Amino acid sequence: MWRPSILKCVWSTLLLALACHQASGQRTPTISYITQEQIKDIGGTVEFDCSVQYAKEYNVLFLKTDSDPVFLSTGSTLVIKDSRFSLRYDPSSSTYKLQIKDIQETDAGTYTCQVVISVVHKVSADVKLSVRRPPVISDNSTQSIVASEGTEVQMECYASGYPTPTITWRRENNAILPTDSATYVGNILRIKSVKKEDRGTYYCVADNGVSKGDRRNINVEVEFAPVITVPRPRLGQALQYDMDLECHIEAYPPPAIVWTKDDIQLANNQHYSISHFATADEYTDSTLRVITIEKRQYGDYVCKATNRFGEAEARVNLFETIIPVCPPACGQAYYAGAEEVAATSFALVGILLAMLFTR
Repeated sequence: MWRPSILKCVWSTLLLALACHQASGQRTPTISYITQEQIKDIGGTVEFDCSVQYAKEYNVLFLKTDSDPVFLSTGSTLVIKDSRFSLRYDPSSSTYKLQIKDIQETDAGTYTCQVVISVVHKVSADVKLSVRRPPVISDNSTQSIVASEGTEVQMECYASGYPTPTITWRRENNAILPTDSATYVGNILRIKSVKKEDRGTYYCVADNGVSKGDRRNINVEVEFAPVITVPRPRLGQALQYDMDLECHIEAYPPPAIVWTKDDIQLANNQHYSISHFATADEYTDSTLRVITIEKRQYGDYVCKATNRFGEAEARVNLFETIIPVCPPACGQAYYAGAEEVAATSFALVGILLAMLFTR
């Protein structure tokens, strides 16, 4: 009969031998190496290496595991029908090599090397592929702005691309930004209290070092009350000659412009001719031509401009002179050659001298 102590010793030895036999006969598969994260340009080539151990009797898969997983290969067989993809197996290192040529933007994502052990047991390793993409400014970025003077203005600029693009703001002709600098970095450019001087074209530039970047022009229009300047506040002209009175108006929206004398609005007739010339949305030049001046037409003339934000006015004084002023008194001679202008001037001086000597 075997003693209990001897039986216990034999049983323990048998169990240990069985465990050792099982361990040496069948080990759990492992992934010993997976390629690190890859960053590639569109059109380039990438290769993912996955080295497995103890997986000869198991399926090794490559998948693209994003929102909807896509099976790419099983074992040494490629599943996906895409000529850009290829698969190689190196038996010496037990390494599966998945290659993608002519990389597209849609290839970016997470790739998984997986060993299927059972229905509920899998061994996996992931590698991420990022694809460099040039910046593209999004449609939800600001395109244009119309704001009233004194209000807050906010311009937004967003762009897709990889790496994440940097957004830089500039003004046309490198004018200083409302931030008191030539450039500003950030998605949002704010002007707390916009002034009429802030109007113009702003550039939103997206850059990430890939390609030439992207740019959007943003037009900022500022509504403001009229501002009037008069180049010549006092003008002299002789009787029976014409004279042009001018005022320059800066306003947006474009204003209504009138000329008055002695609080009476003037109109186009045999005595006056009024013309307006818009040099830009905000600038208008207005000219009042006094025709064949009579005594009663000397005095103060008022140029007045009005829009929904306010009004402004400026005065021009027309006084009498003995010698006619050219232009417009000289007529076509002013636009002729220098000799004709000189001849006309000498003729006028001769007439005046003759008038003096005949008195």
